[in-house]
Amino acid sequence: MKEQIPPILRPDAVLPVNLAQFAEHFDLPVTGDAESVELTGISMNTGDLRPGDLFVAMPGKKTHGANFIAQALSQGAVAVVTDSAGIELLGSLEIPILKLENPRARLGELAAYVYGNVAGNMPKIFGTTGTNGKTSTSYLLEAILRQLGETTGLTSTAERHIAGEVIVSRLTTPESPEMQALIARMREKGVTAVAIEVSAQALSQLRVDGLHFDVVGFTNLSHDHLDDYKDMQEYLEAKLPLFTKRRAKRGVVCLDTKYGKDFVRQSEIPVVTITSELGVDADWHVAVTAETPAYTSFVLAGPDGVYIRSRVPLLGAHMAANAGLAIVMLVEAGFAPERIAKAIEGGIEAYLPGRTERVTGATGPDVYVDFGHSPDAFLNTLSAVRKVTEGKLFMVFGADGDRDASKRPAMAQVAAEGCDVLIITDHHPRFEDPAAIRKTLVDCARAAKPNLEIHEVSPPEAAIRKAVSMAKPGDAILWAGPGHQDYRDIRGVRTPYSARHEARAALAENGWS
Repeated sequence: MKEQIPPILRPDAVLPVNLAQFAEHFDLPVTGDAESVELTGISMNTGDLRPGDLFVAMPGKKTHGANFIAQALSQGAVAVVTDSAGIELLGSLEIPILKLENPRARLGELAAYVYGNVAGNMPKIFGTTGTNGKTSTSYLLEAILRQLGETTGLTSTAERHIAGEVIVSRLTTPESPEMQALIARMREKGVTAVAIEVSAQALSQLRVDGLHFDVVGFTNLSHDHLDDYKDMQEYLEAKLPLFTKRRAKRGVVCLDTKYGKDFVRQSEIPVVTITSELGVDADWHVAVTAETPAYTSFVLAGPDGVYIRSRVPLLGAHMAANAGLAIVMLVEAGFAPERIAKAIEGGIEAYLPGRTERVTGATGPDVYVDFGHSPDAFLNTLSAVRKVTEGKLFMVFGADGDRDASKRPAMAQVAAEGCDVLIITDHHPRFEDPAAIRKTLVDCARAAKPNLEIHEVSPPEAAIRKAVSMAKPGDAILWAGPGHQDYRDIRGVRTPYSARHEARAALAENGWS
């Protein structure tokens, strides 16, 4: 059974946009009868195209979108916007053609215009970027906003939220036509504030163009995605555009990694800073006051003697840092610190799927399922679990196939150094040989810690059962990588799969409930 891709979310009602007025607004040459055409949507993907849509035909990695014009017409496209190469491929059509060189560069603003997402009628929009913590910070932002009485929206790696409605995500940050349609649907449902997770790839591919964020936040930067970017400097530069006047009003920067200072120095917008590190000069400081398997308590200290005490239903100092970043972003958006403190004095009411998620029953070892898949994420999560574990710490993980292979040795090293028993398994092998991936991880782990007990077990459902069979009450198992994901990618086929379900099943099979 293949994974079911969730549909594009659009508003139920769209005020039609006249094509002639659209072309005039963007100063686009048009052939054909534009006066009689009304647009009700925009799409770059024929699979998502609906009647009344403007089809955006752009050059792709393998072929030009104009080659799909027959499908676009059969789906109900009423006009096409494309570049010179696309116009040559299209030839003559019965529907109008608008000429725009490099359509992707303006795709966000085109979509915003079609869906009526213009200044003056938008919710407050918050964007968070960074290697790790983007999803957690976005969820925590949304949770606090709800506790402040806002009607909220969220778009993240895991889910989309629209005024309480929960939908599975397609991409961390959707393509700009989908993003603008999503924002329009949120507006239609009365959403007043939106938390958006912004990946480096989304910025590089201009997916958030057409949006202007009220406040943006930076969590951290560490080794990841170097299959997309040649080095850490290029990876950093891919994220910096979020902190420009074109995209945001204000920013908050976490200084817990050295790259935070680069954001402060190169930001075009006013920024304030936050840290969870001792001895680091910042505007705001967050400190952990208590840690348990169920929650992390913290205090956030800011300018003018501001103190905010709360807790997150998550494990680890890094989660307190994410909560602190979310709170300061809200302060920068104009929410009074006193009001925030009152709203969250009993804790932040958030559920983060697959983020150090405890799937343990009333008995047996503690089992945590986490989405972390980088050396820094492993380091933070292992440290957090170790602090609340009396017995042995087991770790189960694999590495993504056809993704940044340069981080695998560091992942294996951090895992080996941070646990007592290591079980190497598969993750998403994609088109790589899973046995070869496992061998690399095992070899690197043995080199890092020669005396460590290491097991190589495939597939992952057998690996978690191996860990559970070895563990005792008081021990902990960290299964890192799959997190919230509901599939595995094997040779291009996504099959339904849940690490949380497999972990619970393994516990039950061993008599733990």
